[in-house]
Amino acid sequence: MSDPRLRQLTIKTGVVKRLSKEKTVYEKEVDTQRNRIDKLKAAGSDDHVLRKQEEVLQECMMMVPDCQRRLAKAFEELTEMIKSEEELKETSQYIAAEAALEDAKVNLP
Repeated sequence: MSDPRLRQLTIKTGVVKRLSKEKTVYEKEVDTQRNRIDKLKAAGSDDHVLRKQEEVLQECMMMVPDCQRRLAKAFEELTEMIKSEEELKETSQYIAAEAALEDAKVNLP
């Protein structure tokens, strides 16, 4: 991997994969937190506990759009790099980058 373009391709691929996974985790956390709040309400928990859990929910919900924005930017950068470096098409890094882009499409709007 002496070619610096391959190194950049590997890094950008990793970023897209990580952000895609991160967004999925935050979305699951929002669902989990909502369920937790519903259970606490059904159990008649203390107002203070409910408020704190709702604060946690709000923080999780704020992370999803932020993650979405960063993923869109990283996706665009990797897409541009793939378009400009087509001579690397036979490398494993290029193939991995294309696969990462395909997997990340699910998490884009």
